Formats: sequence, structure tokens, C-alpha cells
Amino acid sequence: MNLDSNERIEDLQCNGLKIIQNKTLYTFTSDSVILANFIKTKSQDVAVEIGAGCGVVSILVQAKNKVKKIYNFEIQNEMAKLCQKNICLNELEDKITIIKDDVKNFNKYLQKNSIDVVYSNPPYFKQTNFSQNPVKKIAKEEICLSCEELVNVAESLLKHNGIFYVCYSAERSAEIIYQCEKCGLTIKEMFFTENGKGDVKLVYLKCVKGGKNGVKIYPNLITNDKNGDYLDILKTRNYLQKK
Repeated sequence: MNLDSNERIEDLQCNGLKIIQNKTLYTFTSDSVILANFIKTKSQDVAVEIGAGCGVVSILVQAKNKVKKIYNFEIQNEMAKLCQKNICLNELEDKITIIKDDVKNFNKYLQKNSIDVVYSNPPYFKQTNFSQNPVKKIAKEEICLSCEELVNVAESLLKHNGIFYVCYSAERSAEIIYQCEKCGLTIKEMFFTENGKGDVKLVYLKCVKGGKNGVKIYPNLITNDKNGDYLDILKTRNYLQKK
């Protein structure tokens, strides 16, 4: 595997999987790993990831669950190319397909109401005037995909009783919950993450299309120590496996 000058290979510490990251592009954080550990699928499921980035979530989901097929939508050309390299690096070409397009155009590739599981670690910050790397800006801010658009697309893709997994800014948790409930995606499981200083940062949701009312709320997951350093990611994995 030939690497560009700004790329590096990291060990995912899962079944010998590796991931290429590019320091000039958007690099994944613990958010993605926690989401991947939260997602549960069946071997015959067909899944869609909205905003795949470098592909780390789908690669981990495939490793844990042996999904039949995953379609990764990624709108940014640079990230789509990196995602494809990571799929090839881990020899998952027959399991994960990258679609370089806006997920709102999904009907060009997939039928409506045909997907078992949809998941996303989307851009969850409002647009700002802050100047930064355009790839990072699109990955972090609602430039190409709003909260409402995200949920509408997920609902359109899913079969009845299909499952939507998403992580979002805790500050906007009411908004993402409202949009899900409005579209008939019933919240069934949720938890928040917090740093070592007690600040709640993200919310993680499992929603079922057409599901019955009733949500299980788990204790907050602490992701950092008091110095701000990430805790052992295995602790987050164990936390999620106990649920």
C-alpha cells in the first residue's frame, strides 16, 4: 500500500485491522470508535453509513458483526479516496462499497425503505465563519447536511423496524431527538459521554423506525481523565458490551 506524504497507518487493535489517516484531512476520534461499539447488526443485514470519512466506523462494524453489505456515502472526494484505500488495506472490497455522492441522492443507488441499519457520526455543529481546512469544516459543520436532512434520509432508507444509530452534540440533543421522533424513528436506547471534568459532550441514540414507545437510558460514559487524556478505549467497549 503506497502512502502519501501526510498519511500514516495506525493499528485499530481489533482483529489485526489497520487504518490510514491523513493529518491534513479530518482524522477520526473516540466518537467514531464508541459509535462502532454501540452498533449492533445481524449477519444478513444491509447497512448504510452516512458520512463515512476514512471508513473507520464501517470497518469496525464489519469486523464485529460480519454484516452482509455496507454502503458508505461520502460527499468529499479526498475522504472518499482515503476510505477506499482503507477498505482495500483491510481486504473488505466485497463487504464495503464507497459511494462518492451526497447521501440525499441515495435513490440513484439504493431503493427507498430497503436498508436494515443506518448509522452516522455526522457534522453536528452549526455553520460558523471560522476559517479552517475546508475538508475538516465540511466534516464538522452543517454545510452539506443538516440535522433535519440527516434524519429524513435515514428514515427514507430504513425498512419498517430498521435501526438508526447516531451520535450528536449533547448541546443539540433536543434537536436530534425531536427530528427523529417527528420522522417516526422512536428512541429506544441512549447515553451521553462526558469528559473527565464533568462536561457532557455527546449523545448517542439507537432509534427504531415505527418502534414502540419506551427508551432505556444508560449512565454517562466518561471518555477522558481529569487531564483530558483519553481513557483506554477498551473500557468504552466493555461498557457498551454490558448493556
